[in-house]
Amino acid sequence: MPGRGRVVSSLLFPASGVTPERLMKSNAIAPLSLVPAALLFLGCSLAPPPELPDPAPEMPSDFEGTPAAAAGAHEPLQWWKAFADPALDRIVDSVLDSNLDMAAAVARVGQARERARIARAAIRPVAQAGAGINDLTNPTNAGFGAQIQELGLERLAPGFTLPERLAITTWSLSADFSYEMDFWGRARSSALAAGAEYLASESDYQTARIGILAETIGTYFEIVDFRRRIAIGRQMVDVLMEREDVASTRYDRGLADSSPLYRIRQDLRNTQAIQPQLENGLASAEGRLAVLLGGYRDDLAELLPEALAPETAADPVPPGIPADLLMQRPDVRAARHRLEAARFQVDARRAELLPTLSFSGSIGLQSSKVDSLFKVDQWFTNLASNLLAPVFQGGRLRGNVALAEARFGELAATWGRTVVTAVNEVETALAVHGNEGRRHALLASRLEEARSTEKLRSQRYEAGIGGYADFLDALLTRLNVESALAGAERDLALSRLTVHRALGGAWTPGDSAGEALAAQAPPQPAPQTE
Repeated sequence: MPGRGRVVSSLLFPASGVTPERLMKSNAIAPLSLVPAALLFLGCSLAPPPELPDPAPEMPSDFEGTPAAAAGAHEPLQWWKAFADPALDRIVDSVLDSNLDMAAAVARVGQARERARIARAAIRPVAQAGAGINDLTNPTNAGFGAQIQELGLERLAPGFTLPERLAITTWSLSADFSYEMDFWGRARSSALAAGAEYLASESDYQTARIGILAETIGTYFEIVDFRRRIAIGRQMVDVLMEREDVASTRYDRGLADSSPLYRIRQDLRNTQAIQPQLENGLASAEGRLAVLLGGYRDDLAELLPEALAPETAADPVPPGIPADLLMQRPDVRAARHRLEAARFQVDARRAELLPTLSFSGSIGLQSSKVDSLFKVDQWFTNLASNLLAPVFQGGRLRGNVALAEARFGELAATWGRTVVTAVNEVETALAVHGNEGRRHALLASRLEEARSTEKLRSQRYEAGIGGYADFLDALLTRLNVESALAGAERDLALSRLTVHRALGGAWTPGDSAGEALAAQAPPQPAPQTE
């Protein structure tokens, strides 16, 4: 706490320039001069924990470039329902039930909850029951028996002979207790820090949950895209082979030179070469989805039909205001809770500089015979109190305080960076989603034109006033536009996913890890009624 120390030093010694550090190093210190130093030490130790800083210098009032149609609060609950795809809904529900990473995240939250419970236990007294038997057997010529022989007890009591071994058996029942008076709030601050870490782990679970769901939805749309492009590619191969036959016939009859034939053959080979790459991408996406489901590829056949047809959701996403991100995004909440934990840790480390008062003891029954163990007059007590004050520990305690303060400063900067990153991620995602929407609209209008051209050339060919090659070229153009539009629909869906992920929020009912932990606990038996 260097800043507070300098201020107090200037108030105590305004003109001399003497500081407590110089007083402690001086060899000629008057006894009364230690009083201000002691007061300074106590004042620094009892100082309140540091204040929480603002997350950013200036939080914008709204997101830049947000269209008027997107005004309103963000509503992320099951937002993927906008695609009206039952297969996607089944996939998400299955991942929520069986994903292994999510189960590991729930277990981590359980660990943090128990650590918080252990930290809270330090505030309360500790009591435990004990039962013991102490059987001591020694040879007479050693230990206590040897001392009796040296005193000459046999000469004082003629006829008395010591046995070869001395045996003593003691039975005891006791209740032990201990308690540390938490005058300065060290245990309480440690418990509050552990509680804040538990809340941070809850937010980490929600971050992991959103990440797993986002990866699931993104992988699903990759599978949709690969299947569409593979099907379109097969159609294009068939059309190009037909087009090759037409060009070859015209070349053989001398109606055209070889360049159109070579160009068509090159397009055919390129289209055929792309198919294995698309199939590799589909196999990889299906494998990743199987891992997310916690199963194997065979499980996908029951969840994914052959034809996947999610609707296009091009409506703008209402983002709300940037200030909502402080509570919506779980990573921002986790950073805030960890900053709170570091704040309480500073308070706990400062309390370690002050004296501690603790009590301990035991009360119980003790006897050398079992049948007399439960007699009231066999009771015993053992009570103790300790007052400990740090005197010299080589600067360890002050170092712990400085370390906790440095940790608080680090997490304060991390929290600010998390908030700034969140705002910029939302603005970027909104801009990308808007651009992908415009791109999708342009390709959709282009597909309508390609279909109209294909229909016109089909009619001209059937009427005998147009060539078959012209019809095949129009068909190829339409298939190319369909392939590009399939990629645009995938990119539009992924951009919408990015917007919702950047905005955070509860995507499903029961996002809390506490509810998941409660669901894993064994059911409690119903109370018996008379």
